[in-house]
Amino acid sequence: MQQGYAAVLCILAALGLEAAALGECELTRLLQDKLQYKMRLQYMKHYFPTDYTVQVQYEEVLRPSNITRLRNRTVSEVALRYLWFHVSSQAVLRIREVLPEKHPSWKYTQELFQLFDALGKEYSKYRQTDVEVVVADLVKLVHSVGAESRRKAVRPKALLDNCLKVMRMLYAPCRWEST
Repeated sequence: MQQGYAAVLCILAALGLEAAALGECELTRLLQDKLQYKMRLQYMKHYFPTDYTVQVQYEEVLRPSNITRLRNRTVSEVALRYLWFHVSSQAVLRIREVLPEKHPSWKYTQELFQLFDALGKEYSKYRQTDVEVVVADLVKLVHSVGAESRRKAVRPKALLDNCLKVMRMLYAPCRWEST
């Protein structure tokens, strides 16, 4: 069933249609399908050495508690989704950076990257000046170079676990089927 979604995206691309035209809900549903527990466990835990970690910036770990705190500060849902997109796509990039192309998880991370790329087209209309200052500052930190002193070791699966949990919080109105 998962290959069917990739095929749909390939067909859309072949027809010259933008995957972003599917809209945020459809793209996040496809992401949710790709981030099923079974797949995260296989590709991000079993195919990595025991206790393997990836070095990420402190701001690249976005948990549901972070979202709750930002919501309490009255940050808009659009800004929170914008933040989630940047943090999660950066997490996938961090994981891909450590994988050789022949690694069993390479294709899986490539598919995630393509879905985030399509979702990025949805968010390309937003600029950091259009979102709350606190979110714009966090996005700048996520993409900043030279924040080496603010790095922490995180398991690849934990990064994707957080990605899925936060996505489910932020896209609850999309009402996907539970997996």
